[in-house]
Amino acid sequence: MITATNQNLALEIEVPIACFRQSRAREYAETYPFPPPSTVYGMLLSIVGETNRYKHCGVKLAIAMLTSGNAVLSQPQKSTIIRTFRRFKKKDIHDPTNSRPDYQELLTDIRLIAWINSQTDKSQTTLSERLEQAFANPASIERFGGLCLGESRDLVNSVTVWSESDRSQSLQWLVQDEDGLFTLPYWVDHVGSKGTRWKRYLILEPSENYLPPESAWTVIQPT
Repeated sequence: MITATNQNLALEIEVPIACFRQSRAREYAETYPFPPPSTVYGMLLSIVGETNRYKHCGVKLAIAMLTSGNAVLSQPQKSTIIRTFRRFKKKDIHDPTNSRPDYQELLTDIRLIAWINSQTDKSQTTLSERLEQAFANPASIERFGGLCLGESRDLVNSVTVWSESDRSQSLQWLVQDEDGLFTLPYWVDHVGSKGTRWKRYLILEPSENYLPPESAWTVIQPT
């Protein structure tokens, strides 16, 4: 197992259903086919009960979908539902014009690997070390609410340390590429969007290399 002793940690994450809403989606709530780095970072902070998202700026994340050979085991199935969305157009939150039905895409059966590299984490106790502590001694962690990946209703089914004995499956790495198809946020401005930061990515063909390629690493920081 890669542990936090060298500031690296790999986690396997399983989510039954989620929507990773595209940042520029409006009436039709499209989803990314995988969680953006900013979404994964938020979930990791939630695991350790950290509410200050600036706490571990500088940490690096790498994301991959689990596969087997050339077949993507965890290829999420996409479906479309209609649900009520709230948009505050009137000061009275109960005003009926603040709610309207719209379409939303959902993914089901999501399984991915998240690598955490804390060598440039600016905190005295790094995120990798805090995650290791959370798995070793869950009672020592003070947190609240369900663990989610995406919206608050998108509960995580399991998060486990990805050990060497589990690494028989192939991975599809999400890597940075200036001509990549996907423009994903790695830092989100929750008040407006001026401070949101983006990078372009593509997803590689299945590979048996369980170590992240250099282009898979994304530094989480607001600049």
